[in-house]
Amino acid sequence: MNLTESKYKEYALVREMLQTPEIIRRFRTGDLTKPLAALRKTSKLFLVGEGSSRIFPAKNAIQIARTSNSDLTVYTEGCRQAQELALEPFTVFGASNSGKTKEVIALLTQKRAAFQFALTSFQNTPLERLCSEVFILSCGKEEAVAATKSVIEQGLFYHQLLLGFFGKAISQSVLDELSDKALEVLNLTIDDAMVAKISQAPAIYFAGRNNGVAEEATLKTNEITRKKSAFLEGTYAVHGIEEVMSPQEVVVVIEPYAEEEAKFQEVLEQGVGMSVFAISSRRTLFPGIQIPALQGYDSYLQLLACWNLLVEIGIRLGINMDKPVRARKVGNEYQ
Repeated sequence: MNLTESKYKEYALVREMLQTPEIIRRFRTGDLTKPLAALRKTSKLFLVGEGSSRIFPAKNAIQIARTSNSDLTVYTEGCRQAQELALEPFTVFGASNSGKTKEVIALLTQKRAAFQFALTSFQNTPLERLCSEVFILSCGKEEAVAATKSVIEQGLFYHQLLLGFFGKAISQSVLDELSDKALEVLNLTIDDAMVAKISQAPAIYFAGRNNGVAEEATLKTNEITRKKSAFLEGTYAVHGIEEVMSPQEVVVVIEPYAEEEAKFQEVLEQGVGMSVFAISSRRTLFPGIQIPALQGYDSYLQLLACWNLLVEIGIRLGINMDKPVRARKVGNEYQ
């Protein structure tokens, strides 16, 4: 995608996606003294939100924490389910771009945690009044219904919060490299045959790790292409669901495990007769999109590659990618 061709530049969605590399380069969290002090007291972090404010930012953070060899535990659930849990021992972050997400506000009103913080795009919101401190994203308002640039900034915020707890930080050199590679991924030309095949599919499955990438791409598929989609965690795609898959459907595998590629090929391509594509930093058995790697930050690049693919599908289908028919910017707004 680019902003020189008319087929792209008419969409706020594309403009916001292409703002993301510079948002990465200029990323700053502000003073994290209070939430870091809270985390050192609790050693437990609970990340809540709804939709895109939770799926990738929170699950990416959990993946970072689990691979850090730290005693910090990080959890996430949707807000209604979180209301059933004991949150008193936790430091809780509530993410809501609008600061008006009804479920987040209900949770933080009815279920007090040891410490409560907010991550939003606006000041003076109902969510802010429930928290010790609010952190405002720098990305600005999104005009498109599908959240994009805010998702990456939320992810980086939690990433920096965790590194701060570990006594580290995201360096400017890393931000610069991630920014450059993010732009490279967004500018990649995707094979037309791949776009055509996926555009014709009645359903798109995204398979991958439970780190928020494939799951967030699944949601974006609904909003951007108006196609049915499903997230298949890990190797779920070859453990029963093949019984109801059809040859017309497609699977997009995010950074597949090398050990599992042959099984995916056997069960899905040969067994079901469907097409399998990969988004990966290395060559795989499947056609797809090869992207650059950046250790510790690959998930961001993988998600941006999904964006690029979905935009090409949306354009091919002639869809107004900024304004879905039913989906809303604030899914359930507090009144």
